[in-house]
Amino acid sequence: MVRLTMDLIAKSSSHLKNRKNCSLPQYLKKLTHLNFSNKNIDDIDDLSMCRNLTVLYLYDNQITQICNLSFAANLTHLYLQNNQITHIENLSFLQSLSKLFLGGNSITVVEGLEQLKELRELHIESQRLPPGEKLIFDPCTILALSGSLSVLNINNNNIDEIHDLAVLNNLTHLYAADNQLQDMQELELVFSQWPQLNRMDLRGNPVCHKPKYRDRLITICRKLEDLDGKEINELSRQFLINWKASKEAKRKALSERIMTREITYPLSADFHLGPQHPSAQNRAGFLGKRKPLEFGRPSIKMRSGPVWTDCIGVRYEHQHLLALCFL
Repeated sequence: MVRLTMDLIAKSSSHLKNRKNCSLPQYLKKLTHLNFSNKNIDDIDDLSMCRNLTVLYLYDNQITQICNLSFAANLTHLYLQNNQITHIENLSFLQSLSKLFLGGNSITVVEGLEQLKELRELHIESQRLPPGEKLIFDPCTILALSGSLSVLNINNNNIDEIHDLAVLNNLTHLYAADNQLQDMQELELVFSQWPQLNRMDLRGNPVCHKPKYRDRLITICRKLEDLDGKEINELSRQFLINWKASKEAKRKALSERIMTREITYPLSADFHLGPQHPSAQNRAGFLGKRKPLEFGRPSIKMRSGPVWTDCIGVRYEHQHLLALCFL
């Protein structure tokens, strides 16, 4: 195993070329980018001489613990994916950190990020979780990130609910593919609180097979430009929004008519004809010859279109039939 130290940096061929006539302390002080990815590193030593470091690449190593980075107050990008990290810790001093890459580790809880007020991107996809477990989110951490986080990558973490993420109302990109999300109503509730969302990937979740899945999300997320890798046409979005508004208006109008009793009973028209009206007499005569029905009401047969006919030949409009349901 290899420990990342000042000596290791000094002996690195790439840094030897860049040093030229500078002394090692001077060079380390000026250093802004440090790349030791895929070097079999398992531990980070004291690197405090690299006080101006802004980007640190340590992915594809064997690191088990995040440590000795408190000196890096200017660090903006930290790449730690594909290591052996189990806990997010010792990052509170990285006040300038804007992008954090932790995918491919063994983290079970998203925590310890409360002090990172500048964090814009969090990539924590494909954690090596114990069988049957899922990645969970500490509410305090998520609330603290709500003011800054705009990109969240939680792909492939066995996640089956995201209601704890609703407070992240500055999100513009969500990558949550290959999880276990299946509650359409929960997604609609959460996404309705993310007004800036413009790119989202939910491929590989059970919810993708629900009826009208794509249409419903497009109408909820008004700024969404890409869903599951497919671009959203603005004309199609407006059509879906108008269709949904029309459907809701019709439902509301029908409900109001029922509540105000504007829908009449289906036989009420005959009661106002008077006993001498030919239609009423014909109906009365026919009813007198009929055998009593087993349940006391005429059966209903459906014909094509909005008109229905009962067993004695009386035609009902659709709204009359609805009222008959309440008898």
